[in-house]
Order: sequence, then C-alpha cells, then structure tokens
Amino acid sequence: MGSTGLNKARAKMVEAGVDEVAIETFAHYFRLLEHGETGMIPESSIDPVDMPSLDDVEVDDEAAAQAVRHTAVIKLNGGLGTSMGMDRAKSLLCVRRGLSFLDIIARQVLHLREQHGATLPLIFMNSFRTSADTMAALGRYEDLPVEGLPLEFLQNKEPKLLEKDLAPVSYPKDPDLEWCPPGHGDVYTALRGTGLLDQLLAQGFKYVFISNSDNLGAVPDARVAGWFAGSGAPFAIEAVRRTPSDRKGGHFARRKQDGRLVLRETAQTPAEDAEALADLDRHRFCSTNNLWVDLAALKQALDVRQGILGLPLIRNVKNVDPGDPSTPKVIQVETAMGAAIEVFEGSQLIEVGRDRFVPVKTTNDLLVLRSDVYDIGGDFVLDQVADELPFVDLDGSFYKLVREFDKRFPEGAPSMRQASSLKVEGDWTFGRGVRVVGDVELEATKAERVAPDTVLSGPADA
Repeated sequence: MGSTGLNKARAKMVEAGVDEVAIETFAHYFRLLEHGETGMIPESSIDPVDMPSLDDVEVDDEAAAQAVRHTAVIKLNGGLGTSMGMDRAKSLLCVRRGLSFLDIIARQVLHLREQHGATLPLIFMNSFRTSADTMAALGRYEDLPVEGLPLEFLQNKEPKLLEKDLAPVSYPKDPDLEWCPPGHGDVYTALRGTGLLDQLLAQGFKYVFISNSDNLGAVPDARVAGWFAGSGAPFAIEAVRRTPSDRKGGHFARRKQDGRLVLRETAQTPAEDAEALADLDRHRFCSTNNLWVDLAALKQALDVRQGILGLPLIRNVKNVDPGDPSTPKVIQVETAMGAAIEVFEGSQLIEVGRDRFVPVKTTNDLLVLRSDVYDIGGDFVLDQVADELPFVDLDGSFYKLVREFDKRFPEGAPSMRQASSLKVEGDWTFGRGVRVVGDVELEATKAERVAPDTVLSGPADA
C-alpha cells in the first residue's frame, strides 16, 4: 500500500483518465519525494565534458538520405506561451511573412520529404490546452499526415502536490490549476502509453528526432541523421557552446561514479554550486534539446524498466496559481527528456552550430527572429546572415507581453543585421525601416517614437 498522499493522487489521476503508465511513473517519483530525494547534482560529483563537432564529421550523402528515410520527427508543442501573455499554443505565434512556427516546421518537413524521397512523419506532442488550436492550424497542410500514424499525441498530466504534506492540492477557484505537465521527460512515457512507439517500429522507422516547436533551428537535418545512424549510439543530443546568456541554464557533465554523461539543470544545482554552474570555461556545453533516439533501444529500455525510464527527479516548487504568490506552495514533479542521456550506455554528444538552437522564450528572442538577422529560403531553414547574434533587452514593463510588443513594432522589426546589442528602457514605438547598428541604448520617461528610416547607432559603429 502507498501513503495517503500517493493514494489520493493516484485516485485523482485514475478519475481524470490519465494513462496507467503515466500513473505508475508519477508514483515512482512520489516515493522518491517521500524519501527526501531532491534530485540535486553536486559539483563534487561531476567532471566537465568534451565532444566531437559536427563540422569535423564526414557523412556520406547517401547514408544521410537513408537515415532520414528511417526517421520520424516529434515536436514538443504543449506550451501556451503564458510568460508572454498568450493563451493558445505558442507555436501559433507569427514569426515571418505571416508564417507561424507551425507553418515553418510543416514546410521544412515537406521540403525534406521531397528532397530525400522520405516519408519523414511529423508528429506533435500536444497538451490538452494546445491540441485543438494546433490541429486546426495544421489542417491547411493536406499532405502532412502519414497513413497509419497520428499527427499528434497528448502529453500526460499529474496533480500538483502541497509542499507541506505531499497531498494533491485542491483549488476550487480554478480546478485546472490543480494539474501540471510532468516536464518534457514525459515524452517517453507518452510514446509508450499511447502505443505510438510500437506503431513507429511496426512501420519500419528506426530513429526519432525530438525537439521543441519554438526552436526553428531544430530541422531534422540529413547530415546529423547520418552521423547518428553511423555512430550506432542508442541516444544522442546536439550541444552548443554556452554563451553569457546561458550562464543560468543547465549543462552537460560526466558523472564521476560511473562515467555516464548527465545533463544538470539549474533546479538540480545546489545553491553553493551556483558559481560553478555559471562557469563557462569549466562547463562549456549546454543542450539544444534536439534529441536523436534509436526507437528499438528506447523500447527495450522501457520494457526492462516496466515503462519507467527512471530519469532524475526535478523538484519544482511553485505557487498553485503561479501568478498569485499568496496561494499555497506546491511541488511539481518534473523530468527533463535530455536527462535520458544517462539511461543509455553508449550515449553520445555532438557539438553543432548555434544555428540549430534558436529558441524563443521571450519577446527579446522574438524580435531577433522577426528581424533580418535571419533569412528563410525555399527550404524554410533559418539562415543567419548577420555576423553575430545581437543581444536584446527590452523593458519588461512595456514589451514582455506579445500584444504590447506588437503595438510597439506596428511596421515590423527594425533591421538588426548590423546590431551588436539593443537595450530599451521605457516606452518606445518603432516606425518602418528603422536600422540598429552597433550597441544601442534607448531611454525614455514618457512614450516616445523612433521615426521611420532612422539609423540608431552606438559605440560599435564609431
């Protein structure tokens, strides 16, 4: 018999129709919480890692094309973009020329299918909040579905637990807030529980490329597919060099105890190790969340573990209503899909260019993506044409929410191709044809306007 809290949580999940595999996975982590597991990875337990670069790898063109023909694509698409004030799938956000993330992803895949004569199924892992909007938007792409495979499968949900006693929280004011997603590590649980893993194997697919829908750099590139197939690895992650903007994020390391590769997230780093986490010379690589998985190896690992991969626990403490700090503290039990790198013996890392990691987490990122820093060609792949990526810091009081951001760029993003940085404090509206050159800072105590065709230049232009 389980504890009272676990029994209540289990009953709540059963009543909500949550998949049995997901319930047992949740129970596994609940027991870890009960025993005081924090999921922390101390600096003393890990060493830095090095890895090969894709630039130095030779991949035969036919081998690359063959690998793509045996690959399926999964996009994680459960996010609403709530941090930017959105209440629908974040991937529906307009990026360029009237095209959303979803439009560009669909067209990238359709182009690759034609180029390589590949089936290349595209499947979205949606949440119950993003499913309807996403499927409606994809309806315009009649050639996208692959016979015998769905266009989507749903991520699971689990109850938030009261921090004080681990009982599932009750919040009658908004019952939806009693639930949370289990982190993107749920992709493996959902693949098994929905039967999609078996379907893919039955149709002859060997590999799956998994990435985030808000990263348009995450194209199922044939060269990377060929490298992964040739490596014989059961699991691989694309990594990039960390930059100052990644100081607070996770990184790869090697565990001293058994030599396995690990992915240490910020939430798994003890406070006393914060300085080591931010040390870009010591821990040089972070994850793109672009994953390559051997489907047969994944099935075997799940079968051996009765469906529970045993990814490291992430104990995330929040308020039951994230927007109201007066509401009770809850624990959200999460896992990271990249953490599966430690599950598979022989996992690999490969360093890729920053062009494969273009995540949009804030409107700062969105401004760069909408600007002329990138071109989008006939293959719908982002091509960085600026010499460097500009650093953007927009005043959160006026630009954090997409609707407010859009009001201040009514004629589109300024030219950022020659920009090093843009820092905006105060309320500025930008006219058509504005160019940013070098390092630019704008300050205002009242609403101001940048006139059309203005060239804003800073010290780097001097």
